[in-house]
Amino acid sequence: MSTALSPIVSEFETKEQAASYDRWFQAKVQASRDDPRPSVPHDQAMALMRDKLTAKREDQDRINSRPRNRGV
Repeated sequence: MSTALSPIVSEFETKEQAASYDRWFQAKVQASRDDPRPSVPHDQAMALMRDKLTAKREDQDRINSRPRNRGV
């Protein structure tokens, strides 16, 4: 049987859900700590994300600016 949690106390409906999330989150953190690749500095990561977002926006702008075949 699940123990209900108040939405004021937790974003989860039950203690079991909260515990399951905690286990998942801790496993993700541990996997990150165990990753042998070098860390990426914050500024470098943000610059990479900015470049990717800019490329996505440019692609979307190209798609949106194409003339559409109205099937006349």
